[in-house]
Amino acid sequence: MQYQVLVENRAYGLFLATVVGVPDCVAEGTTQEEALTNAKAVLKERLARGELFIIELEGTSVQSAANPWLEVHGSLRDDPTFDDFMAEIARYRQQLDAEESAS
Repeated sequence: MQYQVLVENRAYGLFLATVVGVPDCVAEGTTQEEALTNAKAVLKERLARGELFIIELEGTSVQSAANPWLEVHGSLRDDPTFDDFMAEIARYRQQLDAEESAS
């Protein structure tokens, strides 16, 4: 089984390794490799004390928030003025960047 581990450079020359998706499964080390090795040991110890299960609930559904961008995705694909619209946005952004760099 594979796990993702986030390794962060912390103060005092330490690295903190956090196993993603496993609450409170963290380890430190003086190098990234040591932090990863320590995280692996912590995870092995934790998994040895318990078991992973997959459960399924029937008759329930999880409603995820609808992505509002998906509602309009592709709605302008046949619009002949779309390229002109995008060019105008690019010009406006360049104008804003020029004004920002001048200040």
